[in-house]
Amino acid sequence: MPYLFTSESVSEGHPDKVADQISDALLDNFLAFDQESKVACETLVTTGQVVLAGEVKSNTYLDVQNIAREVINKIGYTKGEYQFSGDSCGVISLIHEQSQDISQGVDRGSKEEQGAGDQGMMFGYATSETENYMPLALDISHKILHTLAGLRRENKEISYLRPDAKAQVTIEYSDANEPIRIDTIVISTQHDAFDADDEKMLEKIKSDIISILIPKVKAQLPVETQKLFDDQIKYHINPTGKFVIGGPHGDTGLTGRKIIVDTYGGKGAHGGGAFSGKDPSKVDRSAAYAARHAAKNLVAAGVAAEILVQVSYAIGVVEPTSIFVDTYGTSKVGLSDGDIAKKVAQLFDMRPFAIEDRLKLRNPIYLETAAYGHMGKQPTTITKVFESPYNGRIEKEVELFTWEKLDKVAEIKAAFSL
Repeated sequence: MPYLFTSESVSEGHPDKVADQISDALLDNFLAFDQESKVACETLVTTGQVVLAGEVKSNTYLDVQNIAREVINKIGYTKGEYQFSGDSCGVISLIHEQSQDISQGVDRGSKEEQGAGDQGMMFGYATSETENYMPLALDISHKILHTLAGLRRENKEISYLRPDAKAQVTIEYSDANEPIRIDTIVISTQHDAFDADDEKMLEKIKSDIISILIPKVKAQLPVETQKLFDDQIKYHINPTGKFVIGGPHGDTGLTGRKIIVDTYGGKGAHGGGAFSGKDPSKVDRSAAYAARHAAKNLVAAGVAAEILVQVSYAIGVVEPTSIFVDTYGTSKVGLSDGDIAKKVAQLFDMRPFAIEDRLKLRNPIYLETAAYGHMGKQPTTITKVFESPYNGRIEKEVELFTWEKLDKVAEIKAAFSL
């Protein structure tokens, strides 16, 4: 019997995402000026205020208040009527040094023997239903909001948009787990105050979203996916009515509250650990990236159509405590999931330093992950510039989203005789 599955995304102006981006901007700056920095930085944003807290061990010193303000302004919170702007908000720093009780379990004489920064389990997931091996409902949700942000910045076709927004996509699947059609699209976008009455305002917003935004989103998708858009889609656009008050003034934002948006939209599984603000010695982040890297390459190599990879750790211990694989019955290699997991352990070194080294995670690459998902983006090399009143100016060429590279496919095919 056909069934429905839903995923959501949130915009870069959503208060929780504002917090994530500030935390990752701080992390990037620490790593840019001291690659061995240990960082666990949390951010709270609310009306007119930003609070920075967490633990840092680093040889550099930063103007953290200015970094936070730059992020807020770049997102688009630049006007007084938003009740939150980078130029006028207060920024309080409560960042302190990392506990020696934690660092003694992580730091070792040899980097290769670096212990895990915490216990826990991390998951990576991949599916063949999209070109980037991501769940379709989440992929479309991300594209809706990324495109909406582009329209906001252009300020031409739609001129009243403000930074805060959410999107949700429901897809109907067949018994064979194939997408049949898009059933429902929900979009809530913050907007300027209108002179018109509420009913006319909502009609204008709904018309613009359906006639301007959705065609731009469809154009980014493969032809087969475009066919899922039909005239029977149920649209709920700003279903609660006007949405003028939003962002950190409307809701307090905290780092790490959008872990499902950040990963697979409810598909696969999640170990519970957030990513933003954490340096790669924290396996919550690095091992989740490594598990995604493994899952994506396994699906691309043809081992299965859908794969979940779990890896777990004990704090201070070098080797993972377990590696688990679930192919959801889609395996194409005639092996049990347990036997596939054994091969994964041989193909992918999941020790913390090995992950850092393989995926080049000691570089300032994290701000770009902090909105529209950490998974499914295109690997690319860019030059980033960092300036500090204490450390001067440096340029660094960095490789973004290394965990999305399909660089193990040939090795996997050989190992599985594909």
